Amino acid sequence: MEHKLFKVTLLGEGAVGKTSLRRQYLGESFEKSYAMTIGADFATKRIILDNVEYTIVIWDLAGQTRFKEVREAYYRGTKGALLVFDLSRGDTFQMLASWIEELLLNNNKNKKIPMVLVGNKSDLRGSIIKTIPSSFGEDYAEQLSIWSGFKIPYIETSAQNGDNVEPAFKTLTEQLMKQTYEDEIESR
Repeated sequence: MEHKLFKVTLLGEGAVGKTSLRRQYLGESFEKSYAMTIGADFATKRIILDNVEYTIVIWDLAGQTRFKEVREAYYRGTKGALLVFDLSRGDTFQMLASWIEELLLNNNKNKKIPMVLVGNKSDLRGSIIKTIPSSFGEDYAEQLSIWSGFKIPYIETSAQNGDNVEPAFKTLTEQLMKQTYEDEIESR
């Protein structure tokens, strides 16, 4: 069986649910109390698709500004990213461009990589007066797709109840598989 390794980075402001998404994807329980990630945390998951074993190394980076310098070392070698914002906090949506800049322009030699835009905390729709409309995420993903040359999907998730968490990671993994295949063809 063939083996491939993908480094995936979770990006976004503090308290958008990156750690909860990672935990949900790995089958761990949701924790209601918020514990800030200090610097970075990582985990791995192995999946088998089309007779290939993929090891997904998930780097969960602290979103607070004070950790920006620490994060820089963790971006190197990133093959794909989940770009996460909180549907109930407009400021986290507005900061997405700075996360893309930090990953691609400052730390990855401007190499564009596959991404999935994730609007997290969909379980809060209807219970909070103002949530970011789905159309905002869809439009932004379309703009990013045009800019990057990659199809960047938009998926709304709930790390609390698990809605669309698996599909978000699976979509990114499929994009990474496709990019790896294209890179292998190009290098021949």
